[in-house]
Amino acid sequence: MLPATHVTFRDRTDAGEQLAAALAGLRGTHPLVLGIPRGGVVIARAVADRLDGDLDVVLVRKIGAPGNEEFAIGAIDESGHAEISGDATQLRVSEAYVRREASRQFARIAERRRLYSPHRSPHDPKGRVVVVVDDGLATGATMRAALTAIRRHGPARLLAAVPVASADRLPSIRELADEVVCLSVPRHFRSVGEHYLSFPAVEDAEVIRLLRNPVRPATAPFASAMRFAVDGIVLEGDLRVPSDAKGCVVFVHGSGSSRRSTRNKHVARSLEDLGFATLLFDLLSPDEDAAFSERFNIAKLARRLDAVLDSLADEPRVKNMPIGLFGASTGAAAAIAVAAHRDDIRALVSRGGRPDLAGAVALAKVAAPTLFIVGGADTQVVPLNRQALAALPGVAELLLVPNATHLFEEPGALDQVAAMAGDWFARWLAPG
Repeated sequence: MLPATHVTFRDRTDAGEQLAAALAGLRGTHPLVLGIPRGGVVIARAVADRLDGDLDVVLVRKIGAPGNEEFAIGAIDESGHAEISGDATQLRVSEAYVRREASRQFARIAERRRLYSPHRSPHDPKGRVVVVVDDGLATGATMRAALTAIRRHGPARLLAAVPVASADRLPSIRELADEVVCLSVPRHFRSVGEHYLSFPAVEDAEVIRLLRNPVRPATAPFASAMRFAVDGIVLEGDLRVPSDAKGCVVFVHGSGSSRRSTRNKHVARSLEDLGFATLLFDLLSPDEDAAFSERFNIAKLARRLDAVLDSLADEPRVKNMPIGLFGASTGAAAAIAVAAHRDDIRALVSRGGRPDLAGAVALAKVAAPTLFIVGGADTQVVPLNRQALAALPGVAELLLVPNATHLFEEPGALDQVAAMAGDWFARWLAPG
């Protein structure tokens, strides 16, 4: 363990960079860096980047004291193993309370795993150098539970790393880790946050963004305006191709939307960061879009999408790439209708979509792996998506963004959509 000094950190990223410097001896071992959500993931991201390691989360939840959830009397891990501290006895906490709270926190762990990495398994710690990271150590219960959980997987070496810790809790951590690295052990410790100049709450959307570890292109994506002659009119489009593109995602806009949709552009930029080319185009002319009924003319929208895909097959920069479709609202129905009869669609994602409007016949013919993403608070659309999901014959999933409404306007909701879509396309357009 490094000599302790009293340090105040600018923010979690600053703490992570300083912690990475203290762990510099691990560079070259390709460590697995496991952050304890949520704040620990910010620090773990900096550590993993500077040590050229893999980043993941270790999912444990503190069991808070009655009337004071921030004071941990124990913790539970992803396997359901609970670690209860002596504080529970001193506070005379009942066994019934501990069981009830442990069950509640275990359910939260399951929710977070589905949210953070819905389409991949956690990194395997077996035989690896593993560093478990948090933004500070107060009671130590969460870190102890995390170390105990990881030890059962057989790491070659297990380290605990924190920027700041309470001195009286460190001995119990040393018993569980091969090495403990801590930058600051203040004489008077009251809370983790008081040792940071900036210590804001970390939201799930931020954790998702940090975990994605995007493969960013060395140069800006190739960008080109596209024009597609369909039904006697010209549809405008925008094609962007990263230098290392491994697939192309075609966006199918929904009711009243266009290639300028801020929501779809946000998702498109995220997919480009992951190495996917994107095409956003207008399904309707301005005059057609003025007629509300045209937005629900699924047959016309599907015919337009079909023609655009045929033209895209001749575009040199993407002609040999696997194709995915990202549909929104009524555009999702058009994407379903087209995927039902084309064998070149490798994956399909619907955001707040109306796949039910494609009809049962089309749904029953879709072979491409399909993901429906719906806001958890979008009470009208959720059941429609469940019904459509049941009609799909192949690989299909429905993911809900908690508390999000139809347009995903809530803070962080659209980032969760982008992360879910990115995972799906990475799984089916560019496996391995």
